[in-house]
Amino acid sequence: MKAPKAPDPWQTAAAQGAWNSFTAQQQQSMNMIGQNTPWGSLDYQQTGSTWITDPTGKRIEMPTYTANVNLSPEQQAIFERTQAAEGNLAQIAQDQSEWLGEYLQEPFEFNNRDAEEWVWDLASPRILQQQEQNQQALRTQLINSGLRPGTTAWDAEMTRLTNANTDQMNQLALTGRQMAFNEALAQRNQPLNEIIGLMSGTQVQNPNATFAQTPQSGVAGVDYTGLVNQKYQADVANYRAGMGGLFGLGSALIGLLPSSDERLKSDIRRVGTTDGGVPIYIFRYRDDPFKVWHIGVMAQEVPEARVSDESGFFRVDYGRVH
Repeated sequence: MKAPKAPDPWQTAAAQGAWNSFTAQQQQSMNMIGQNTPWGSLDYQQTGSTWITDPTGKRIEMPTYTANVNLSPEQQAIFERTQAAEGNLAQIAQDQSEWLGEYLQEPFEFNNRDAEEWVWDLASPRILQQQEQNQQALRTQLINSGLRPGTTAWDAEMTRLTNANTDQMNQLALTGRQMAFNEALAQRNQPLNEIIGLMSGTQVQNPNATFAQTPQSGVAGVDYTGLVNQKYQADVANYRAGMGGLFGLGSALIGLLPSSDERLKSDIRRVGTTDGGVPIYIFRYRDDPFKVWHIGVMAQEVPEARVSDESGFFRVDYGRVH
């Protein structure tokens, strides 16, 4: 009875890759759904192919597709008008940008004196009139209170009013300067904002070519690697069952005894002990591409039950393990 041969990893990977490619193409074809709507139509056509190289060096041809959108006559007319409008705006922006180069060569200037004069001319007549009225009212109030010009109390009240009037005019100058500065800056930036608006194209809307959201199909891939591994594990199980089981194997031919040499194993972990005190381990075989876990003993620890095969490695007759 001969042990099953482990699957070739390269052949398994190549077969899995072929199945993956087929699944991807199948799913793509199922999801490329043509449409006909009031706004136009959408269809897909194979327009060529491309070649890729898999890990084994094999060249594989893959189809390539093109999505075609055909607008209805009404939507096509809107699209053409939109394109023409955007072209006009781009031309205007180009013309304006040539002038803008010279415009920006002149530095931005703001004269505080001009701002103060502008504010004074704008607001001072009304404010001065109100301040004069406040001064007359204060004089009347002080006289009615028995105070006369030249007294300490009179001078203090008049000084307070004068300071308040001065603060009011200073605040007017500061506020007016900021308003004048903002106005001058807005005038400076207006040509720039117009060109930015032209270049952004936000004034023109594209036609509404709306297509339905079609259901997307998902095709489950074939786990070819898993199937191969399952078959290999089944063959190994049948092989070992044919040998009489792990611990029920009595005296048999050396070639049929399971390999139990510690040198052939990896990831060795002790998990228990036999009734006779022999350690039991779980482990993997170094040459197993699927790294399956096994349970058993180490041949080096049971000299009474081991034999050497023609390769110089130990096998174990588990019928002699106690």
